[in-house]
Amino acid sequence: MTALLRYQAALLVRSQRWLPPVILYAAFLAVGVQGGQPVLDSLGYSAAAVLPVAAWLVRICVTGEPPAARAVVAAAAGPARAHLAALLVAAGAAALLGAVATVVVTSISDWVSADHQRRVPPLEAGGAGLLAALTCALLGTAVGALTAWPVLRSPGRAVPALLLAALLTLVVSGSPAQAAVSGLVTGSRSGTVPLPLLPTVAAALLGTAACAAACALSSRRSA
Repeated sequence: MTALLRYQAALLVRSQRWLPPVILYAAFLAVGVQGGQPVLDSLGYSAAAVLPVAAWLVRICVTGEPPAARAVVAAAAGPARAHLAALLVAAGAAALLGAVATVVVTSISDWVSADHQRRVPPLEAGGAGLLAALTCALLGTAVGALTAWPVLRSPGRAVPALLLAALLTLVVSGSPAQAAVSGLVTGSRSGTVPLPLLPTVAAALLGTAACAAACALSSRRSA
């Protein structure tokens, strides 16, 4: 599996297809996050943006190989393992991007509540932001796994499905991503730091289930 992960990571880096989602994410943060804003509000904003980026990175990773190369890798390592490696690389890239953004946002934000009346501990805020970003990265991976090959093979269906699923995952009540992000915003109003442990666990379970389903389907469609 280590060799497969290195192979997929090298494909992602060398293809430079990661540039558009990363640049869009950076631009999104540059517009929405300014120095001196309340830290928890800014962390919620940056975490939410990780979700569609993660889904986009999944689509890049699982469609990055020519069909002939994919067939060779699948024959050598097994289609499920090859597909899982692509999903893990995408999830890791999204989580890394979210972690870097969390550190930057925490460092430039004002460590106060939304009304600027109460101090917010920066380390606790950063930890909550990291969990929220991880939650969104995991759910974005799930969205990408279920809206890309082999689940949806037509780009005309896959891309709109990815966009709609990413939006719904962020706004629908009961979604772990919505719970994690709204928890940060609510915490900013009260000056308390909520740790989104349950949303992160739920996102991990959902991401695992989605990736398992996609990998199982890749075995059938590669047979």
